[in-house]
Amino acid sequence: IKDAAGKAISLSSFKGKYVLVDFWASWCQPCRKENPNVVAAYNKYKDKNFALLGVSLDTDKAAWLEAVKADGLAWTQVSDLDGGQNAAVAAYQFSGIPFNVLLDPSGKIIANSLRGAALEQKLAEVLQ
Repeated sequence: IKDAAGKAISLSSFKGKYVLVDFWASWCQPCRKENPNVVAAYNKYKDKNFALLGVSLDTDKAAWLEAVKADGLAWTQVSDLDGGQNAAVAAYQFSGIPFNVLLDPSGKIIANSLRGAALEQKLAEVLQ
């Protein structure tokens, strides 16, 4: 999947860090309401071997990029602008957004569907 500039981004480039892969879309109101929690977690843990990768299920590039800007999503964002038809959705087998997976430094999934206080609690636990 590519970022807004067309650069291919692979999950393996984050190897060695805890990574939250956050699936969302500009049109998804529950996603947009969850974004402040994700921003707070990112700001708190970004210097503690933690990275975030936003995967948008948008089809409209302008709407996607406007939401990134409006919500202050300062981490790597990717989208194939193909909605829910991308390989990442198939790989993680989920049916609704917001959805996320937390990977440990080896790439193993250690949690999923972390929202609100549960996200903060899990990150505090693993990123002491």
